[in-house]
Amino acid sequence: MNQFTYTLQHDTGIHARPAGLVVSEAKKYECKITLQVNGRAADAKGLFGVMGLAAKGGDTVTVTCEGSDASEACAALQKLFCDNL
Repeated sequence: MNQFTYTLQHDTGIHARPAGLVVSEAKKYECKITLQVNGRAADAKGLFGVMGLAAKGGDTVTVTCEGSDASEACAALQKLFCDNL
């Protein structure tokens, strides 16, 4: 299992565009990827689930990757969060 946390920098948080980026990146990997925000969790491969987290700027997101390619997925998503969110 690989995991990281990231505090959202932009006031808009994870709205439609960044949620789409997260889902697109997550779908590249076979492992299970979960996002957790404020006690709620969602599968990172589902757009409505990611958007349903209603993550806003200043919220801390925990990303957990479990499975065969978890380390690669975690590294790629961490870069995505740092560069875009």
